[in-house]
Parts: sequence; C-alpha cells; structure tokens
Amino acid sequence: MENYRDIIRHPIITEKSASLAENNTYVFSVDIHANKIQIKQAIENIFDVKVESIHTINVKPKKKRVGRYAGKTKRVKKAIVKLKEGSSIELI
Repeated sequence: MENYRDIIRHPIITEKSASLAENNTYVFSVDIHANKIQIKQAIENIFDVKVESIHTINVKPKKKRVGRYAGKTKRVKKAIVKLKEGSSIELI
C-alpha cells in the first residue's frame, strides 16, 4: 500500500459500533487486501493512538435483484480496532 489513507476507507458508524466505542473499540471499513499489521500501522499513524488488538471480518457479497436484473453487493473488509487505555478517537 502506498498511503495509510488507502488502507483505511472510512469508519462504520452504526448503533452497535457506537456502543462498542464506549469500550474504546472502533469499527472501520478497510482495503480488502490489507492485513492486520498494515491496518495497525495506518490507525496509529492517522489518529496518533496506540492499538491493543485488531479483529478483521471479510463480508461476502450478497445477491441483489432489481426487476429482471441481478447483481451483487460489494465485497467489504471490516476491522474492529481496540485501543489501549487512555487513547480515543473522535469520529463524530
């Protein structure tokens, strides 16, 4: 990856991720080819925080249909990032 901003796409802000943020855990959409080490380096450099652990989830595309046209949703990779005590990210 050339740039840290290419690895971290955007934060995922939902009710569940908001409740996780209370426990110092944040959810991001990341590049599908990025590994945990690259994600950790990107988060630490972009937000200037210390990362404790990372869990990744590969979300498979779902079949969608509009009339007679069939297709699929995009493939997504999510990263659930837990920060060390004293670190936090202001997303909203």
